[in-house]
Amino acid sequence: MNDAPAPSMLAVGALTKLFRSRDGIAGGVVEASFTVPQAAFFTLLGPSGCGKTTTLRCIAGLERPDAGRISIADDAVFDAAAGVMQPVHRREIGMVFQSYAIWPHMSVAENVSFPLRISRTRRFGRAEIETRVRRALAMVDLAGFESRPATQLSGGQQQRLALARAVIREPKLLLLDEPLSNLDAKLREEMRVELKGLQQRLGITTVYVTHDQAEALALSDIVAVLDRGRIVQIGSPDAIYHEPNCEFVAGFVGAANVLHGRVVDGAGGGNIVAVRLTDGTILKCRANESFRAGDDVAVAVRPEAIRIDTQPAAPSDDNRLIARVQSRTFLGQSVTLRVAAADTTILVSSDAETRLAPGDDVALAFPARRCIALAADRSHPGISGLPPPLEEPVPNAVTTTGLSAARRRDSDCAPNSCLSPSAFLRHRLVSTQPGRWR
Repeated sequence: MNDAPAPSMLAVGALTKLFRSRDGIAGGVVEASFTVPQAAFFTLLGPSGCGKTTTLRCIAGLERPDAGRISIADDAVFDAAAGVMQPVHRREIGMVFQSYAIWPHMSVAENVSFPLRISRTRRFGRAEIETRVRRALAMVDLAGFESRPATQLSGGQQQRLALARAVIREPKLLLLDEPLSNLDAKLREEMRVELKGLQQRLGITTVYVTHDQAEALALSDIVAVLDRGRIVQIGSPDAIYHEPNCEFVAGFVGAANVLHGRVVDGAGGGNIVAVRLTDGTILKCRANESFRAGDDVAVAVRPEAIRIDTQPAAPSDDNRLIARVQSRTFLGQSVTLRVAAADTTILVSSDAETRLAPGDDVALAFPARRCIALAADRSHPGISGLPPPLEEPVPNAVTTTGLSAARRRDSDCAPNSCLSPSAFLRHRLVSTQPGRWR
């Protein structure tokens, strides 16, 4: 049996890209490092402004990083120390933008074939283009739509069209910037399944950007969680959800009740610790690191881990809290209860048949293995904690849309297979007009 790790398709090391304004650093990403194995689905997950799209754009070559190194299939496409910055069209990537960027005056076939028709690295014959278009459309279930105007497609069909255009050149790396965010909830769920199936069939290494935790958990092999410009945890969806390493990850990825207290009986490394909450209640919690008596901690417990206990006493290995129902929200297959307990509000996910009303007194029970003790203050300095940059600041304030603060040379803005038509034109327009900032 071969236990050797899968070869890396993408390696990012100490990547830093900062956007500056007259008031200081306005955003970006700091010292991001990760590798993506071949054929893996890797997701950058975080709230708005955390640096996930900046990271993706640096990988694509749409931003020039300030420092770090990026390699695709062991080929350095950016290396600050060596002065390497490969233009976008030489990186062998495909990209789908949040807006899809479909040409409205072109047919479906013309949209899909666009990367082949403008390619600067290879000339494609008419017969090969037609063959590739048919194959790409069949992959995304749009066979027979070749002559249809792009404007006559539904939202889901436009999303599949954008995917077909991104993969038609068989790129080494597929980059997806929140491609499902414009779809309604039901269609978004359906497209998750289609997107994951397509990625697995093609075996293409994929980097996906989203702020939607459900998307990240459903689609990914590996998730990197970002907060204020820094990666705070990387792991499998299961590990990110069940083994958060800090209070931010516990609260951002799914719903979590976070209770604060102080360790009474120290332990760690997978052992159980006793924590006294601010109201005096003592909870038994799992700890994946060592704590000593007196350490301040945050206890995270998921709503689905808590049950409404009707027994007079909980089993010896369960925690027990007395609570009062504040509200009941019916969600179809389940109900969410907001209850007051331990001087705070706790969320409980329960069966839809649970018949409780505001004002009812209840007992909550959950086992020690379903709650985890985390260091109470695991905050990082974020971007604002960086020292001032050594290089001169840009002469004008950057925009807050995540666009570059400096114009690139014309050679960096060449037509390429990953850019959407509208993004290519914007890229070209800005690079040739002095005084314009991207």
